[in-house]
Amino acid sequence: MAKGLSALLSDSDLVVSKKVASFDGVKPVKVSSIKTNPYQPRTEFDQEALDELAESIKIHGIIQPLTLREAENGSYELISGERRLRASKLAGLDEVPAYIRNVDDQRSLEMALIENIQRENLNAIEVALSFQRMIDDCGLKQSELGERVGKNRTTVNNYLRLLQLPAPIQSAITLGKITMGQARPLITIEDEDFQLELLQKIMNEGLSARKVEELLKEANKTDGSFSPLETYREDMRIEEISLRGKTKVPLKIKVNAIDKGFVSLPFQSEEELQKLLTQLGLDS
Repeated sequence: MAKGLSALLSDSDLVVSKKVASFDGVKPVKVSSIKTNPYQPRTEFDQEALDELAESIKIHGIIQPLTLREAENGSYELISGERRLRASKLAGLDEVPAYIRNVDDQRSLEMALIENIQRENLNAIEVALSFQRMIDDCGLKQSELGERVGKNRTTVNNYLRLLQLPAPIQSAITLGKITMGQARPLITIEDEDFQLELLQKIMNEGLSARKVEELLKEANKTDGSFSPLETYREDMRIEEISLRGKTKVPLKIKVNAIDKGFVSLPFQSEEELQKLLTQLGLDS
């Protein structure tokens, strides 16, 4: 007589044990000896979902082994499977099945990121931060990064540009209050106050990404005259040219909003810096 589904699942511990034994480098590992992954790209874990997974693990065991790498003093570092590890602790497991991989920091970061992206468990800001970390820590170019994670360069760039948004907008994406599609049009806005104004409008009215783009197009239309911000930017461009002529210094004026911005003095070497300071009368 055929077994029911619940009966088959209750035997999954045995099935996993047999599969674990058949893989080279896979073995049961003490939960207490596993350290969390410092390169874990995921920062948000739903507690209710963890509790549900823990209950499932109590009944059926862990279906998919964790992925670890050896660390110091006989301990292990988690590469992927932090959700399963957390749920296993909640379920009271002493041991978990794990693949043991011999990888360096760069490969560990890549594996953790790729697993989460493939499972679509990361929000857009977590993906963007992970991409930026791979660029910073691993010295990858955007095109190389795209190849590693199976994304084209445009997609990688779209994620990275989200990090240019003000913190409240990034937070709204992380919390799922707005989508990446709704947020992307806001990247083109230089006025932060206007960005945040649109953020509230998106959340309050549930505007689609297309509607946000339409609002921006309308805002950019003029009747032949400049908006106050555009007029101010034009005034600052003229002021920039005037100051360059007077000081002989290649300064640049960046306008963020009316009466807000900063002045920068670019230089390419220590010699150029000293020359700039001399021209400004600031050399010691």
